[in-house]
Amino acid sequence: MPSLLSTALIRTSTMLLLAFFVLTVQAATLPAGVTQGPSVEGVTQYTLDNGLKVLLAPDESKPTTTVNMTYLVGARHENYGETGMAHLLEHMLFRGTPTLRNALAEFSKRGLAANGSTNSDRTNYYASFAADADTLDWYLRWQADAMVNSLILREDLDAEMTVVRNEMERGENSPFQVLLQKMRAAAFQWHNYGQDTIGARSDVENVDIAQLRAFYETYYQPDNAVLIVAGRFEVDAVLHTISDAFSSIPRPERQLPPEYTIEPVQDGERQVTLRRQGGSPLIAALFHTPASGDPDFTALDLGVAILADTPSGRLYKALVNNQLSAAVFGFAAGMYQPGYALFGAQLESGMDQAKALETMNRTLDDLTGQPFTQAELDRMRNKWLTDWARVYAQPSSLASVLSEKVAEGDWRLFFLQRDQVEDIALEDVQRVTTAYLKATNRTNGLYIPTEQPERAPAPKPVELDELLKGYEGKETSASVTAFDPSPENIDAATLRDPLVLPNGEVELALLSKPTRGDRVEARLLLQFGDADSLKGMREISSATASLLDHGTSSMTRQEIQDRFDALQASVGFGGGAGVVAVDMSTTEEHLPALTELVLHILREANFPANELAEYQRQAYTAISNAMAEPSALASRALARHDNPWPRDDLRYTPTFEEARSDIEALTAEKLKDFHTRFYGAGTIRFSAVGAFDPDAVKAAISKGVEGWREAPAYTRVADPYHPVAPETFTIDTPGKANAFYLTTLPLKLQDTDPDYPALYLANYLLGGSETSRLWNRVRVQDGLSYNVRSSLDASSFEPSGEWTIYAIHAPDSSTRLVQAVKEELGRVLKDGYTEEEVREGVSALLNYRKLARTRDGTLASAWLNYLQLDRTFEWSAKIDQALAGLTAETVNAALRKRLNPEAFSAALAGDF
Repeated sequence: MPSLLSTALIRTSTMLLLAFFVLTVQAATLPAGVTQGPSVEGVTQYTLDNGLKVLLAPDESKPTTTVNMTYLVGARHENYGETGMAHLLEHMLFRGTPTLRNALAEFSKRGLAANGSTNSDRTNYYASFAADADTLDWYLRWQADAMVNSLILREDLDAEMTVVRNEMERGENSPFQVLLQKMRAAAFQWHNYGQDTIGARSDVENVDIAQLRAFYETYYQPDNAVLIVAGRFEVDAVLHTISDAFSSIPRPERQLPPEYTIEPVQDGERQVTLRRQGGSPLIAALFHTPASGDPDFTALDLGVAILADTPSGRLYKALVNNQLSAAVFGFAAGMYQPGYALFGAQLESGMDQAKALETMNRTLDDLTGQPFTQAELDRMRNKWLTDWARVYAQPSSLASVLSEKVAEGDWRLFFLQRDQVEDIALEDVQRVTTAYLKATNRTNGLYIPTEQPERAPAPKPVELDELLKGYEGKETSASVTAFDPSPENIDAATLRDPLVLPNGEVELALLSKPTRGDRVEARLLLQFGDADSLKGMREISSATASLLDHGTSSMTRQEIQDRFDALQASVGFGGGAGVVAVDMSTTEEHLPALTELVLHILREANFPANELAEYQRQAYTAISNAMAEPSALASRALARHDNPWPRDDLRYTPTFEEARSDIEALTAEKLKDFHTRFYGAGTIRFSAVGAFDPDAVKAAISKGVEGWREAPAYTRVADPYHPVAPETFTIDTPGKANAFYLTTLPLKLQDTDPDYPALYLANYLLGGSETSRLWNRVRVQDGLSYNVRSSLDASSFEPSGEWTIYAIHAPDSSTRLVQAVKEELGRVLKDGYTEEEVREGVSALLNYRKLARTRDGTLASAWLNYLQLDRTFEWSAKIDQALAGLTAETVNAALRKRLNPEAFSAALAGDF
């Protein structure tokens, strides 16, 4: 259940982009009492007599379905003493109805990836699953049941309270989240946008159950809800199911409470200073902005992106390039009523905070003296539209963004704002951004009295009906052909013949299939060296991989990024030791050119000194932050305990101090020497899944690799099992509201072991789901943790694995939490799992695995892994078969053979 911060960041200005291929909504035979409304580019609105709005966005190209029920109620609607009520109610709906008492557990049994979220304008409940008519029918009927029959019981509220409080404390651990909360409170004097979604602790802890139930009965009604279904489904069948499930719910007779409050135009600079322990220095500036439905918002959104982009943005150049900060960020929050834009920067300890803040404010104030250029606007327009296309091409993303636009006023804003971005003029971006980024409209750490302050314009009411009158969007194209994601079909459809070149083979896995928007996901793996030749080069190898796209012999970092944007691509470089991995996402048209560009970067990276200095600052800051975080400290303690390797070995886990020393010792010359010595042809693997021409991709690879020197022969660095004496670490982290418990058990286990499928399921039942033993005991029954999980890791290369359990909790609950985990481990070993648990667990895991095989990025990554192991998706099918054949007897036998509670090492970090 994400916080408001994560929701706001998702809704930043870089969210959208033009899509080239869209779907035509199937003609539907409407049930009685259902009327059809606007239809735009594959999304059609229907309305039931009781007021429920329904948005259907069918897409046969993805064998998944996403359902999102959005209620138009959030923190904005809470009254005095009610803060946090909308978010608390989101939790309570999962507690159940008379016919279903534990919704999260049922979701887990059925293999639904489901959750909910709350922000200032809305609350939503969503689920994604492998397309299945029965599952869709069940989930829609659960939504109807929850709309009117949720129990909202005192005992459920008491049990959930610790979980909500734990989530509150998790947010309090983040200096940024707290700073944003304080700044919004200072900026919005009267409007509820100034209050945090999580609410005041006193309000949440003292909430009246009758008041909470009345809030539910007021807002959780069909005339205040929008039901969104996206992905693969039959339109006629879904409309009839929705009609059958929801039509019997009457239109309420109540009138929704009116909203009177209008935030006045800010009349002077405001300042917030936050002092607390841990973290890195931050500076920020917040400005009031128009509502998302105002056409001026789109212009401002682009202006904010021009200022805050990395590395082309003006703030980046003014702060990071001048070593006044380690990083910068910025976004405009799209909201139903006039909202805000935020700019910020993270500093290293010792940087001049006052000078950095003065530089930030001067840069933001100087838009008249330094007006935007057409090149800046074109760059941000391209980024914006690229992101739009990626969102539109994915049913789950489309359902999510439609939910946000519904909350912002109307779902058609998603398409209208794209049109606005395409057509917007430079002078409009300049005019609007200059108008709102006034010093008198700013909240940060500075106050300057001014005799005649300039005022930002008062946002005008938005007449959406007039704005959208007659709007029909763009012409749509035909549906994309469905793809069968079974292991057999994946293997049959994938080309795996290697590309034989003079300087070595390139192993390939090319799965070409139609996709919406002609998107394609590709992965490239470059490997070299061995444990001996790479000794002492752990940090050098990681830094080299991280800085590959920061400059080449013929391109600057900005030119590389601009070229990625022109190719509508998202690219990520990473790696370490003898492995470099590249993730690529683009369109069919651009994959060959992108592949050539990536190989150019791999070959010609030149590691500019200024980019290395920035990397060092950011890495140093990240380590400094980790040294105060309970989870990082606990993880590092156990990693070092389970680490027999010498200091110069790639597998050695350094202390935080050693890691900082290694980063400080990096030089551009060392990175260039490493690149020259190790990077080259020889061991290259490439996979692609989606819409593309295999022959064109092969030609691009051949051209990109041609003449490249051969890299030193690659031998995988082994990570063999070794026994570890159990030990417990207690780590004090003063001032942290959350504590972190982590416990690990080394296992001599490979995924080819006959016990592996049984242990895979045993872990899922222990702590891998919302029906697991640990979840039901620690979260549901005892209410000790917001999140408790277990995970099982087994190497594919050698008998080496690990069983891990972790929980986030309040420090004063540590003793009870540790005892609860020990008791559950003892209980599962003594009593074992029941046949019903095993049957339900197998069904859920098979559904999750089926869902994973529908995701192109997952398939591309899996093929890259299978190429290293000489496997195909036949391996995935065999795991499915092994899971399907499990019984309680075999699972319990494997569990008792491998799980030894006395052999776990543990780390507990918090403010004790």
